[in-house]
Amino acid sequence: MAKDLELIGSAKKFAVTILKNDISKDLVYHSLEHTEGVVAASQEIGKESGLEEDQLEVLELAAWFHDLGYRDTIQNHEEHSIEIADQYLTDAGYDSKKKDQVIGCIRATKMPQQPQNNVEQVLCDADLSHLGKEDFFEKSQLLLEELNTVGDEFITESKWLEMNKEFILGHTYFTDYAKDKFNPAKEKNLKQVKKELKKASKKDKQIESLEENILKLKEKVEKTKQLKPDRGIETMFRLTSKNHLQLSAMADTKANIMISINSIILSILMSVLYRKLEEYPHMVVPALILTVVCLVTIVFSILATRPNVSSGKFTRDNIINKETNLLFFGNFHAMRLPDYEWGMKQMIKDADYLYTSLIRDIYFLGVVLGKKYRLLRTSYTIFMFGFVLAVLSFIIAETFFKSPYPY
Repeated sequence: MAKDLELIGSAKKFAVTILKNDISKDLVYHSLEHTEGVVAASQEIGKESGLEEDQLEVLELAAWFHDLGYRDTIQNHEEHSIEIADQYLTDAGYDSKKKDQVIGCIRATKMPQQPQNNVEQVLCDADLSHLGKEDFFEKSQLLLEELNTVGDEFITESKWLEMNKEFILGHTYFTDYAKDKFNPAKEKNLKQVKKELKKASKKDKQIESLEENILKLKEKVEKTKQLKPDRGIETMFRLTSKNHLQLSAMADTKANIMISINSIILSILMSVLYRKLEEYPHMVVPALILTVVCLVTIVFSILATRPNVSSGKFTRDNIINKETNLLFFGNFHAMRLPDYEWGMKQMIKDADYLYTSLIRDIYFLGVVLGKKYRLLRTSYTIFMFGFVLAVLSFIIAETFFKSPYPY
């Protein structure tokens, strides 16, 4: 018996309307895209498993209805999906025996899956076919985002990877086609999950260690809130800030040297060599190479010394919540003097805020230094290798491409 295409078309339109308009946008995994994927997978698996046309019809209807219960509830949504399917198919005058088969398929998708026949097995395999596909991690991330949005408990990355590992290990496809089609990729995904889990566990340990150190630091700061700063601590902050500033000045000096050297080379190229290219056409390529090298070196050197200017304003709420560092000029240069004085007095009264500001000042100086020296290293590297390349190109051009006849 052929499929009832008219009924399937109307059921699809009904399901798409609910999935687009009535289901929460927070359900980023159980969306229209997921249902369409299950419908397509169910038909593929069903046909390859030898199902009859009337069975494929039941299967397709069940796939369209299986997640519509999310319109009403997150928990036990399968029963609500069954109610929606039952009402719709009854109103459509659908055969009661086939309707019961549709309901059975939807109920079989409830975890843990317990299909009672081959049609239900096909839908269960289709519902979890993403376990054996290349986009598994993309779908998994969507499901994690959904659970963290609508769920009662926040799931960390490492816990989610552990849950994925246990779920894949405990999962088995029911149909022979799904086993052959999806098991190889599922095993590959499982290996990647285990690999990512090791990385996440290591990261969690580092975070725990960092949190412990921060907690210890806070405890020490609390003890010294009412005490004057120790001279050793003052010396440490002073020397560290001084060293950072000296390193910054050195970086600017090195950048200026590179800018000056390459500017001189470019001046010589423009004033001398480029005028002679008509007489020495074999020097065009070496000249261009050297020009590009000098220009790129200058650009990176300028980027290393290019200052970043922030808005220079803060609010009283920022001070009360300890959200701004008054020791850095970028946070107050556009403020009125009375507001800045008030903020500084508030910071001086709070030893924890004062020490935190000093620490942040040193940290961000270090961040700026890191950026400067990375750009500066890139500039020197480009100049070093580029200059060598340019000299070699000059030698090659002079040796192999020089015209034996005068221009």
